[in-house]
Parts: sequence; structure tokens; C-alpha cells
Amino acid sequence: MDLEGVIGNSPVKKDSWKTVLTLAYQSLGVVYGDLSTSPLYVYKSTFAEDIQHSESNEEIYGVLSFVFWTLTLIPLLKYVFIVLRADDNGEGGTFALYSLLCRHARISTLPNCQLADEELSAYNKDVILSDNKSSIGSSLKYTLEKHRVLQKMLLILALIGTCMVIGDGVLTPALSGSGVFSAVSGLELSMSKEHHQYVEVPVACAILVFLFSLQHYGTHRVGFLFAPIVITWLLCISAIGLYNIFHWNPHVFKALSPYYMYKFLKKTQKGGWMSLGGILLCITGSEAMYADLGHFSQLSIKIAFTCLVYPSLILAYMGQAAYLSKHHNIESDYRIGFYVSVPVVGSQAIITGTFSIIKQCSALGCFPRVKIIHTSSKIHGQIYIPEINWTLMLLCLAITVGFRDTKHMGNASGLAVITVMLVTTCLMSLVIVLCWHQSILFAICFLIFFGSVEALYFSASLIKFLEGAWVPIALSFIFLVVMYVWHYGTLKKYEFDVQNKVSINWILSLGPNLGIVRVRGIGLIHTELVSGIPAIFSHFVTNLPAFHQVVVFLCIKSVPVPHVRPDERFLVGRVGPKEYRLYRCIARYGYRDIHKDDLEFEKDLVCSIAEFIRSEKPQCSLGIEDVECDGKMTVVGTTSSNLDGIRMCEDDGDFSQMAGTSELKELKNPEKLRKRVRFVVPESPRIDTDTREELQELMDAREAGMAFILGHCYVRAKSGSSLMKRLVINLGYDFLRRNSRGPTYALGIPCASTLEVGMIYLV
Repeated sequence: MDLEGVIGNSPVKKDSWKTVLTLAYQSLGVVYGDLSTSPLYVYKSTFAEDIQHSESNEEIYGVLSFVFWTLTLIPLLKYVFIVLRADDNGEGGTFALYSLLCRHARISTLPNCQLADEELSAYNKDVILSDNKSSIGSSLKYTLEKHRVLQKMLLILALIGTCMVIGDGVLTPALSGSGVFSAVSGLELSMSKEHHQYVEVPVACAILVFLFSLQHYGTHRVGFLFAPIVITWLLCISAIGLYNIFHWNPHVFKALSPYYMYKFLKKTQKGGWMSLGGILLCITGSEAMYADLGHFSQLSIKIAFTCLVYPSLILAYMGQAAYLSKHHNIESDYRIGFYVSVPVVGSQAIITGTFSIIKQCSALGCFPRVKIIHTSSKIHGQIYIPEINWTLMLLCLAITVGFRDTKHMGNASGLAVITVMLVTTCLMSLVIVLCWHQSILFAICFLIFFGSVEALYFSASLIKFLEGAWVPIALSFIFLVVMYVWHYGTLKKYEFDVQNKVSINWILSLGPNLGIVRVRGIGLIHTELVSGIPAIFSHFVTNLPAFHQVVVFLCIKSVPVPHVRPDERFLVGRVGPKEYRLYRCIARYGYRDIHKDDLEFEKDLVCSIAEFIRSEKPQCSLGIEDVECDGKMTVVGTTSSNLDGIRMCEDDGDFSQMAGTSELKELKNPEKLRKRVRFVVPESPRIDTDTREELQELMDAREAGMAFILGHCYVRAKSGSSLMKRLVINLGYDFLRRNSRGPTYALGIPCASTLEVGMIYLV
């Protein structure tokens, strides 16, 4: 699927109001399902054990006051008005904030970063709210860049937030996302509790399997499926809320005063503090607004929340409080809340957010490679990851069967959610200073204000560690270990490549033929190095009797931006003198970019090298006396983005429809082969004889075919390493490498033309 034109030239954020409203409609079915169903269990969880009703209704009013101000401060003020503005070129999530920081301060842990990456257009698209760079901000930047320990701590903080999102992706569907326990709890009204226990778990598991089975249809289809249900649900709970307010207690509005929070805590003391874990559930799903930003748009998410979701939830909670203020003595705990009168609705917000954040981590070297399927040709951020989807489903089923209790699930989900919010607050405070160049005072106020609110809820959730809150910690720890082991192993492998690079002088000593027979064809040697000659090349030269006439050292790398424009895709340069026909090509992709299929990629790759040859300045054409040109790279775009550059036609391609054909001159291969390759080059500027000869050789090589040479590495800890390092490298990283998608699949390389050579890396 080639979406580069869509991605590069038509961002969602600049679409018409019709598109924005359509996305807002879809977001109701994807982003807000969890948040919208929270009234089903907030009051039930809050009044479960820690506090009881009294005739004065101070407990009811206090809980309502907490719910109102929590919904107003966190989802509305923090996320809608502040955090959503910190999008990474339209993308959101914990790693998007980390990516923003990496671009404004050199704290990235990606091993193959280059200064040329900072010249990408995406680096300069961030919204800077102030041009006043304070000395404190500069000092903070310098401190982060200087100390590797701080950089690692920042990475671990981002990974913790990411892992908690994944943990929430396991817990939320079981709790409310699919309406599972909330839905099945409604059955308690029509059957006895004894019969209910035999129905609850099977029905819940069936609903979960159905929910996860829908994911491969894509966000837009699931959104259109769930949106009418969520809208109907929101309208119903707001209407019922209004009815309950006017029918049972019109004076419930006074509970919106913050004074009732103080009275609540003063009266209930420790019990009230512990009950905050239940109140916290009213904002579960708020983090999905930011995590799912890439699937929709900033404006569409804001419109949906402020115009429908927020007012509906406030009315619903007020209506519940009004009803409960007149009904204290309910014999069955199961009848508290909305189970008396309303149905349930599905949600899958955090599942979608998990897909997005996993792709970001994988692209930035912090998660093993996975299969990523793009489900929309228009909205580039809408993706589906089969391995993650079914893993989440199995974990979710295990949690559902293991707990069988909404309260314990609520404790677990609440801790995961509030941890993500705390991490977002910490990273956001750095973004305010380093990216927005705002006052350090503003960042400190943001951190203290929202951090203190979230820390209060965090402490209340953590105190229930043995009552379910241990689950997200355990899940997050497992995912954190996986991510850090993969990241550590990747860094060590790259360091080995750097330390064992082949000297250019050794290449020069072999002569233009490299001491072997040069046969027709293009040899693509895949490497992670952005400079120097990989050790695998010397292995070929010394062990093979022949090698290709054109050799390309290909590096496919990720850069810490969501998207790289097609006209900035490739960096092309020479390795060694011109007559050696050794080239380096670096293909750059953002963490949201779509890798082209292999045929399109091959064509773009060859055309980029041809365009480099044609446009190369004479002083960059190396002779023996100048061999330091390896670092000099030229930016070349893809074929579709470079209309004035060289075009390639294979077989009997017809170029009669191309604009400006009269100004083009065709170089044809005189030989009659099964697969003909032709370059169409502009007449101006004129090309000299040497350039024409080099292009002819490239054509001949392309006709003969391309071979992809991959190093199949076996990473092992070298002798004398610590026990921990041997466990991490020899067991952890090796297990992940053998059970994850290899580069042959992940990078779209055709398997039929791939040669893998085993190498042992001692790190």
C-alpha cells in the first residue's frame, strides 16, 4: 500500500469540516467508550467497602464534587486544552512526547542518528508558543544532553508510561471497554446471585473474543459500528440524569462546590482517602484521547469531548447522586448505580491506543519487530497489529477468569491509568520548557498542580496493592523488561558493528575489482551503520570468488519523527573512489511511516542512486587521493516526489503520457534481455561521458537483478561479562530475536533474492 502521497501532501488536520466532523463521529465509538461507560461502576466501587451512606448525604455530595472536579481538571483542562497541543506532527501518546524531547535536545538513544536527520522538515513543524529561550531552559537542555544517566532515566520513564498503557489495554476491556462486567452485572437483576455466577464469566469471555475479533476491520469501521451505540448511550444517561435531578433532588447542584470535597475527607478520613481509588475510575479512558490522536485529529477529539461527552457525563453523575441521595437503604450491593435502569455499551479505546504506541516503540528500537497492517488508505495512523491483538485478548481473558470481580479490576485499571497520567505530566512539563520555550515557572506550576492531584489518586490506588492493584505493576514490569532487553541488545549489537568496521584503506588496497571477479547485478548489503563499511562485507570479499559489479550498503533506519516526506526519503553517497562502484543509501522512515512493497522500494532505490550519479558535483567524485567522502550524503526523494529527476522504465513501459517528454532523453540498453531497464533523464543539465557510462553500468546491473545480503547475527555476551549481562544477552535478547519478525519480513525484502550469512556478535 503506497500512501506516501496522502501522508506527505494531505494531512488529516488540514481537511474540511466534513472530514473533521466525520472523525469526531468515529472517535465517539473508539476513544470515548471507556470514559462514557464509567458511570456504570464509579459509585459502586466508591461505596463498596470504604465508606457508607448517611442521612446528611455528605458522602454522596462529596463523591459527586470529587467526580465533577476530577473530570473538569484532568480530561478537560489538562488533556483537551494543554496536552493535545503537544502533538508530534499529529501523533500522540507517551512516546510522542519522548520523541518531541529527543528532537529538541540530543537525548535520543537511537544509535544511528545523524546531523542530517535534524534537517528534515518534520523537525521544524512543532508549534512553538514562545521564542524566548530562557537561560534556565538552556541549562536544563545542557544538563540532559551531558548526563547519560538522565537520558536513561527519561527513557525508562517513557517506557513505564508505555507499559502501563499496554497493561491498561489488558484491564480496560475486561472492566468496561467491552462493557463486559458492567453488561453482565445487569443480568443480576433478572436472576439469582447463585445462577448468575455460572453465566457471568462465559458471557464476559464471549464478549471479549468478539471485541478483539473486530479489530482487524480497522479503526474507521469499528468507529462507525460503535459510534451510534455510544451516542445513544450518552444521550440516554444524560436524559436519565436530568430526570433523576428534577425528580429526586433538584438541590444536588450545590455539591459541585469544592467545599464538599473538604467536608467529605474531613468526615470519612482514611476511608474517604481509600475510596478515591473508586472515584478515579471516572476518568479511565481520558488517556486514550492523547494515545489515539494519530487515528483521528486534535480538533475532532476536542469537539466530541466538549460538545457531547463531558456534559453528558456530568449530568449522568449528578443524576446518580440525586437518586442515591434518596435511596440509602438498598439491600443488594449489586443494585447500586445504573444497573437499575440502563443498558451497556462497548468500548475499545485503549486497544487502539496500544497498537499506536507499540508501533512507535518498535520503530524507535524499544520493542521487537511486529507485523503492522494499515487499515485505512486515508488516515495513515489507523493500524492493526495481529500479534498484539491476540496477546491482549489472551491476557484479558486470563484477568477476567481470574478476578471475576469488578472492584478488583477497577483497582487494577485505576492504578494503570493514573500512572500513565503521572508520566504524561512529568514529560509534559519538560516539553513546556524545551519544546514550547515557555517559562520554567509555568512548567513547575503545571507539574505541581496536576501532579499533586494525580499523586493523591495514585496513593489511593497503590494502597490497594493486594486487592488487584498488583496486576498492572506485574504486567508493566514484564513489558518493561521485554522493551529494555530489546533496546539494550540492539544498542550492543550496533556498538559491535561500529567497533568492527572495515578500514577504507583495506578496500583501496584491493583495487577497483576488490580482488575478485565483479559480475553483473546489484548487491544490496543491509547494515545498521550510517557510515563505514560493515564487517560482513569483508567476509564476502575474502570467502566468495565473485561479487556484484554494483554494491550498495543499504541502511533502513527510523528517525524520531512521525513521518519523513517522500522528497527527503533517501540519503545517497559514495564509499571509496568512483570506479569502485560502491554506494551508500540510507532510507529514512518515521515511526508512523508505511514501508513500501519490495518492487516499489527497489525502483525508488535504484532511481535515487541514478539521480545521485546524475546530479553529483565534480568535486565529490572521489579519486584515490580523496577517500573521506563517505560522510558526504545527498538528499534524494522517491520517484513519485522527484518529477524532474531520473525515471526508470522496466520492460515495455510507456512514457508517452509523461509531462515534458520532449525535454527528456532516453538512455536505452542495446541488449535484448528478458527484462529491459531504461533510464529517462532530463537533458538539462547535460551529463558527461563518465556519468553516462556509470548510469549505463547501473542499468545493466539492474537488468541482471538485485540480491539482498543480510547478516544473520547471533549475539552473545563475550567472556568475562557479568551474570546479569549474560542472562540479558544470551537468554533474553536471543529469545526475543528468534521469536520476533526478522528484517526480511519487516522491511519488505523479497525472500527469493535474499542471502543470509551467519555471524557471531560478541558484545
